[in-house]
Amino acid sequence: MREIYALGVGHSTPLFIEIAEAAGWQVTGLYHFNDERTGEVDHGFKILGSFDDLYHQDIKGKYFLLTMGDMNIRREISVKLIKRGGLIPTIIHPSAQISRFATIAKQGVIIGAEVELQNDVIVGNNVIIRTDVTICHNTTIKEDVFVGPKALVGAYITIDELAYIGQGSILISGKAGHIGANTLVGAGAMVTKPLPENVVAIGSPARVIKERL
Repeated sequence: MREIYALGVGHSTPLFIEIAEAAGWQVTGLYHFNDERTGEVDHGFKILGSFDDLYHQDIKGKYFLLTMGDMNIRREISVKLIKRGGLIPTIIHPSAQISRFATIAKQGVIIGAEVELQNDVIVGNNVIIRTDVTICHNTTIKEDVFVGPKALVGAYITIDELAYIGQGSILISGKAGHIGANTLVGAGAMVTKPLPENVVAIGSPARVIKERL
């Protein structure tokens, strides 16, 4: 088994750890954002230090699993780790159904259990696709996007960087079309038309209610 270190100690950390373990990785320790919990044990894993501690080590060639949900923070940490020679692998739960015609980036993608990616789907770096999500054919998901559990993303849709697709939401094939960068689609929303960047949209059909900073 390949060794990997998990960054971030929070409520979703065990979920990411279990995906990694199912995919054949051995989590050998945790790093917290600060040093307040160094030496503690969380879910059976020792907290080895802070992010700053890690950045002052020789991490070249070591593997890292980012478990925080804030995609902006993930992007920032990814840049720092890669600059120092760290590796952030793509990790796919073995129960996921991935078309042989789909394209998945090799850096930092996390794909949960029971996910379906259909033909000609493209997934960019550092995308999180949670449990029981379906991404239909000919859809592109750009870097640093979060797709929540049980979301259904239809065909012929492009989702731009740092967008957030809430759990149970439905993006209709041929109608949603394009989701702008940094736009949040609320849980359970039904998207029937393109959405601009930097907005929050909720409801069925989804409507823009405010800007997203």
